[in-house]
Amino acid sequence: MTSISVLVFKCVYILLLASLIFEMNNSQSEYRVWKWKNVYMLHWILNPGIAFNELFLGQRMPKILFVKEDATKTLSEKSFLPCPHCGTIHPSLEWSSRNKTAFGNWFGLYCYRCGKIIPCLRNLTSFIIIAVTSPIWIWFEKKWKEKWLIKQKEKFSKPLELSVPEYNLWTQGLRIGIGYYVLIMFTKFVIFQETFTWKKPIGNLVESILIGLVSAAIIKELAFKRKSAVRKTSELKS
Repeated sequence: MTSISVLVFKCVYILLLASLIFEMNNSQSEYRVWKWKNVYMLHWILNPGIAFNELFLGQRMPKILFVKEDATKTLSEKSFLPCPHCGTIHPSLEWSSRNKTAFGNWFGLYCYRCGKIIPCLRNLTSFIIIAVTSPIWIWFEKKWKEKWLIKQKEKFSKPLELSVPEYNLWTQGLRIGIGYYVLIMFTKFVIFQETFTWKKPIGNLVESILIGLVSAAIIKELAFKRKSAVRKTSELKS
C-alpha cells in the first residue's frame, strides 16, 4: 500500500512539473491572472514537498498573481500581487532573500501600505499537518501573530531592493529534497507504520536529493535561463 502511494505521488509530481514547463513555455497572452487553477499554483498546493517550505521556512504563495508575458524578464521580475485591503499592487521582488523577506511569512504576505495580510494559498499537506497539530499551537497563535506583525513592520520599514536575486541551484535543490524526504519518511513510518530498517531511509535520502536538484534545475530553467536565451537571439538578429 505504501509503495503504491509513493509511486502515485511521484507520477503526479512528474506530471505537474511537465505541465508547468509546457504552460510557461507556450503562454501567448500578454498579461495573465494566476489563481489556484493555474498549473503553477496547483503545483504549490499539491506538491507535498512544499509543506516543508511553508511550515519550516515560511515561504508563501499569494492567492492571486498578476504575470506579464515578457520573455525578456524572469518570473520574479514580471509578476505582481495585489493587496485586497488597500488595492496596492506589489512587485514580487519585494519578497526576496536580499530584502530578508522571502522567508518567515507564516501568516501570509505583509502589505506595508496598510499593515494587513495578503491572502495566500495553503499547501494541502501543510493544511493536514496544521489541522492535526492545531490543539497544540492554537492557544499561542494570537500572540505569535502579534509579534510576527511587529517584526514584519520592521522589515518593510527599510528600503527594499527590487533587483533579481541570484539563484543557488544547490541550496534550493537541497531545500526541496529535504522537504520531500521528511514527508516520505512521515508517510512510510508514521502514517503507514512500516517496519524500520536503515536501508530504506538511506535509499530515500539519495532519491530525495536527486529529485530536489532536478526540481531546482527545472525552476532555474523556467525562471532564469529564458532571459539569457532571448538576449542571445536579439543579439544575433542585430
